[in-house]
Amino acid sequence: MDRVATIVGGAGFIGRHVVEALVRRGYVVRVASRRPDRMRRSRRFAEHIRSGHVVPVYASLVDEPTLDLAIDGAEVVVNLVSILTETGDETFQAINAQGAGRVADVAARHDVSRYVHVSAIGADVNAKSHYGTSKAEGELAVRRAMPRAAIIRPSVVFGPGDHFLTMFAMMARFLPILPVVSGGTRFQPVYVGDVAEAIARLADSAQESARTVEAGGPNILTMREIMRFVLDQTGRQRRLFDLPMPLARLQATVLERLPGKLLTNDQLNMMRTDNIVSPGAMTLQELEIRPSSLSAVAPRYLRRKSSR
Repeated sequence: MDRVATIVGGAGFIGRHVVEALVRRGYVVRVASRRPDRMRRSRRFAEHIRSGHVVPVYASLVDEPTLDLAIDGAEVVVNLVSILTETGDETFQAINAQGAGRVADVAARHDVSRYVHVSAIGADVNAKSHYGTSKAEGELAVRRAMPRAAIIRPSVVFGPGDHFLTMFAMMARFLPILPVVSGGTRFQPVYVGDVAEAIARLADSAQESARTVEAGGPNILTMREIMRFVLDQTGRQRRLFDLPMPLARLQATVLERLPGKLLTNDQLNMMRTDNIVSPGAMTLQELEIRPSSLSAVAPRYLRRKSSR
């Protein structure tokens, strides 16, 4: 009998890698999303879908019956759904907090044996950002429903198709001067493949005790250092300009009202706090994963992006 894993939000950036990691382990993977039609048209998963190893299904965090159908019969559930900005009814509270709890509640009702919730470094009920507090509330809701759930908190995640380094590369292509906000804030960029492998190992582990893993790469860099790295790899000669916080606030107030929300005041609050692994936290190394460095992975896809 096939082992079934349901990945809620599995069609996204991290989810695509988690799907492949679980397929390699012999799972039939249900990829639950609001647009399963896009998954069916994906060339990346065409062979897996044809073979039956990947099954796109419809599910929404705010529609419990759809979660019931997606999770019924699964022995593993991974929840990857999260938002960084609020839009209409998709608020931090509705998605990151209540939605996270709803998925875990449904998984508990179906006696799912292993559950992995993807949170974020910086999840804290006392965080300066609404995003950070909502992620912490989501973790608490998951633990109430699934006390033995595994929680993984990545720092900023990079890899081909990311919205982090490639955003800076795009800005460098068009802007002669790049504004730097909170240039001294430290990050610990982690490769998407390492995060996906960690999720798969937690999902496939026989260990049932609750674990919280903080996933960071081998290097800690400031925001300014990361932007300088992108410029170096793309061959762009651009000046970095430290944007004063009052001016950044003014810019965010305008941009958060426009489609795409390139910058919000809540993101500025997030950027005031270091995004690095906490002292004493369980790390990727304890899952026997040696994290890849930014310099070992990012240059390949940043240079391709620049050449285009």
